Amino acid sequence: MTAETKPILTAISFQQIEGWNADHHAAALAAFLRSCEEIEQTGHGFERDVRFGGKRTDWLQVCEKAAHAKSARQFFEEEFAALKVADTVRPEGLFTGYYEPEAEGSRTLGNDYDVPIYRKPDDLVSFDAATEKQINFKYGRMAQGKPAGYFTRREIEGGALHGRGLELVWLKNRVDAFFIHVQGSGRIRFEDGSTMRLAYGAKSGQPYTGIGGLLVERGVLTRDNMSMQALRAWMKDNPKAARELMWENRSFVFFREVKVADPSLGAPGAQKVSLTPLRSLAVDRSLWMFGTPIWLDAQVPSGPANELQPFHHLMIAQDAGTAIKGALRGDVYWGWGDEAARIAGHMKSPGSMIVLLPKKLALRLLNGK
Repeated sequence: MTAETKPILTAISFQQIEGWNADHHAAALAAFLRSCEEIEQTGHGFERDVRFGGKRTDWLQVCEKAAHAKSARQFFEEEFAALKVADTVRPEGLFTGYYEPEAEGSRTLGNDYDVPIYRKPDDLVSFDAATEKQINFKYGRMAQGKPAGYFTRREIEGGALHGRGLELVWLKNRVDAFFIHVQGSGRIRFEDGSTMRLAYGAKSGQPYTGIGGLLVERGVLTRDNMSMQALRAWMKDNPKAARELMWENRSFVFFREVKVADPSLGAPGAQKVSLTPLRSLAVDRSLWMFGTPIWLDAQVPSGPANELQPFHHLMIAQDAGTAIKGALRGDVYWGWGDEAARIAGHMKSPGSMIVLLPKKLALRLLNGK
């Protein structure tokens, strides 16, 4: 990141934040406490270089205070500094939404259930920095003793993993499987009424391509009418072309089955904590540490006509995504069900972010340290 593209952080007071006093801070604190539990027990986010992440000790100190907070709003105001984010690359920001797709499934192959959801293969490995630079893949496999990229989506769907016992569950619909890949989680309903929760396990390391963008580039859909719903409708009407279009996204995602004790929460995100609808935010993990409170000022589609309404919420950075890159870029987790899918599918809003960082960390960053 060059000096010209480095995000700019400017200190502001909490009273300057529009809508701050009206928010439900207790809901944000509950989500933050789940992040704190992971930070205290593991803190795996601190294993990598995060531009504005600080040290684990910075966060451990505020997490200790959070556990005993009597007033959620007072806790955030006393323990954090509010820093408005400016981005010279995308000054208008971009905020989208995601959700937890639901699909019918079977634990066994047959009766039209023939689309597998796979667990992580044993031969999928992470390469060191030197190898990554050499072959341009961070993840891949060893092929005849040499590092190589992993199988593409087309190769996997063509049988590259067949016979290895990696199938977690079988679906009827390949488009359903694709959107579970894109969203990174899923709820599978079985005929006996039971369910399986799927969480992100790993990715192949092949490049991600947004297929909706390809249809816009080709003039099939426009930027104005592009949405997840429009994309799914086109794929339903053009099944053969849809299969080939999905193959153009070479990336492939692997999953793990998880147990979620609280049914009001989603499957775990990249921080490995259960996601909270309307409070969990996917961010660029190279910039923001998991657990960072982020005030989001954006717009969301509402009602049958998808009219835009203001969205002022204190979010917690608990997830990441291949397409979520940049300082003013975020993905709001909406939960599950038809309404969550509708909002997430249509949300594409400019907006602004104010990050809340532990005061000692904020002071170091403002002083250029």
